[in-house]
Amino acid sequence: MQKIIIKNIKELIQVEDNPQPKKRGKEMAELRTIKDAWVAIEDGIIVGYGEMFDFPEILDWNALEVIDVEGQMVMPAFCDSHTHLVFAASREEEFVDRINGLTYEEIAKKGGGILNSARKLQMTSEEHLFQDAMKRLEEIRSTGTGAVEIKSGYGLTVEAELKMLRVIKRLKEASDLTIKATFLGAHAIPAEYKENRSVYIDLILNEMLPVIEKEGLADYIDVFCESNYYTVEETEKIMQAGIAAGLIPKIHVNQFTSIGGLQAGIRNNALSVDHLEVMTDQDIEDLGQSDVMPTVLPSCSFFLSIPYAPARKLIDKALPLCLATDFNPGSTPSGNMPFVLSLACINMKLTPEEAINASTINGAYAMGLSDELGSITLGKKANLIITKPIPSYAYIPYAFGSNVIDQVVLNGKIF
Repeated sequence: MQKIIIKNIKELIQVEDNPQPKKRGKEMAELRTIKDAWVAIEDGIIVGYGEMFDFPEILDWNALEVIDVEGQMVMPAFCDSHTHLVFAASREEEFVDRINGLTYEEIAKKGGGILNSARKLQMTSEEHLFQDAMKRLEEIRSTGTGAVEIKSGYGLTVEAELKMLRVIKRLKEASDLTIKATFLGAHAIPAEYKENRSVYIDLILNEMLPVIEKEGLADYIDVFCESNYYTVEETEKIMQAGIAAGLIPKIHVNQFTSIGGLQAGIRNNALSVDHLEVMTDQDIEDLGQSDVMPTVLPSCSFFLSIPYAPARKLIDKALPLCLATDFNPGSTPSGNMPFVLSLACINMKLTPEEAINASTINGAYAMGLSDELGSITLGKKANLIITKPIPSYAYIPYAFGSNVIDQVVLNGKIF
């Protein structure tokens, strides 16, 4: 039985005795902490915490590991609810194209973008994809991520989409991170089906989904509902087929245009709607009447030089908000969650408290993990960040570009 006590914590952040599944509106500015604290872990589960003056009697704990972190802070590990980190190759040539003035859509039309990644992935072995993805998981763990959602969508053939999902299943088994899998076969229309979209959609419905259901390859179904990608009608058809196969919808919407995809997500009880760079007042009002988690991806806006989602407005309208990286080779080649917090504070005008809530408890909600992760709570998994000595938790988004993470604890295992 593994037993750990972390003591002399300068500040224990995101402590919730009776946690809500998510925080919204003004609640997001509330961040309960304990100064000069300790936290106890047994078999990977949080079993106690408090102030050092009330430090527990531990003499009856055999084989106890005591970690003294004087001057350091402890908080829940980040929950990154939107990534595409299984991919075959980088796309820095498109980065140069954008520097030279081409838009994301223009690059896609000349064979770049998602279809570029799909071509490369189709030719890459499962083992190679797995090994590269494991390295990326180690990278994001080093910057404080303890749970991550990973999407398919760079296959765009029956064989390649299933290959991606099998890689993600292997990652779940091999990694100490908590991982959720999302089927995103509807990420783009493959070039060979450009004039006959319904044939590819039939492949998703009739050849991919039955295998995914049989082999338990995914937790969620996603669609890129956007101009030049999937229509609202196509999106609903695919989401509903996914629901019938036991998958919960998550959906890419409102990245470039507002065409009704957000409302389709609400109608189909999506867990989250992601991107939201382009939002109408009606979109915001409709989200406010739902339980859907708005998820924004500021490092995508940073990298593509597109507008940032109106995160401040969403919170001020009493909505919840989740922050995620969108880690992928084309529009966000980084899974660095502390940098996402920095961007959210600098360019979206979130407070540090709001950014931490958006990347911990609300990130857990957007992955269906609110009962397990996202706060310092008795009975939750001990997925924790131990910072380097820092003056305050506001220093995490303030010190952009610096890795303030000293150690990460995942299921009670120290890295």
